[in-house]
Amino acid sequence: MTVPVTVGLNGTPASMAAADWGAREAVLRGLPLRLVSAWEWQPFSYAPLAGSEMPEQWSIRVPEETAAELRRRYPGLDVTADRLTGPPPEVLCEAAKESELLALGSTGLGPLAGFLLGSVAMATVAHTERPVVLVRAYEGEGEEAGGGGDGDGGASEADDGAVVLGIDLSSPGDETIRFGFAAAAVRSAPLRVINGWNPPPYFGHGIGDDEGRRAEAIDRVAESMRAALAPWRERYPAVEVAEEPGIGRPARLLSEAGAGAGLVVVGRRATPRRPGQPRIGHVAHAVLHHCPAPVAVVPQAPPPAAA
Repeated sequence: MTVPVTVGLNGTPASMAAADWGAREAVLRGLPLRLVSAWEWQPFSYAPLAGSEMPEQWSIRVPEETAAELRRRYPGLDVTADRLTGPPPEVLCEAAKESELLALGSTGLGPLAGFLLGSVAMATVAHTERPVVLVRAYEGEGEEAGGGGDGDGGASEADDGAVVLGIDLSSPGDETIRFGFAAAAVRSAPLRVINGWNPPPYFGHGIGDDEGRRAEAIDRVAESMRAALAPWRERYPAVEVAEEPGIGRPARLLSEAGAGAGLVVVGRRATPRRPGQPRIGHVAHAVLHHCPAPVAVVPQAPPPAAA
């Protein structure tokens, strides 16, 4: 069975941008697109959204209208719209299980009771077993899908940019690297692979040959990056790869690289955690909040236990 690219809708400009991004991603990957709205009945949530429209009515109308608009923008794209009932994070995680990836808008307060996009997106990213892409609204975007109004699907200038992949050399994560190379391949885009290294405090205090030590450290990181990426270069020979070891906080380097990028890819360690205490990881969390480009968070399988 062909799995779809799935988009969670909540009516904000950011989720409309996510719908358009998801449509373009589905076209690139040759997959169907599934739009999902999560409606959860709550007491004291009877206030109309606009005029006399109630949340339940909205959760039916907007996905259908968005699907119709995306079919117009992307002729030939198989688009379905589903309204599901239940807590949004749980609904989205379940939908993600049957998807190639899940796309969500990254900011804003949705009109449905209990659908605060920031909290829903963070909870979904922390718990889902599939890659989640967070998409910001395009600057000046309106409420309609895509918001570009240019007849070509509302593509932003960043769509033609490089794919940026952040790797942690202590645990590179095959899932994350695979996603980054595949995303670059379907876009025919270059892949920038970034690893950030924070020097120890004494490097800045005149102890020893700081510049020499920095250069040696960067050389070691570069060699480790080449070794980690070598198998993937063989699998994706058409992808142009630039390895960029850098000095500084990884989240800052990735966020800066995201300016003009088509997509930024980071990993999330799928480590066991107690219920009610989801963890995304400080690097992924910072990149999600500061990177202007769409950000893909890819769950990584925990390393095998030592024998």
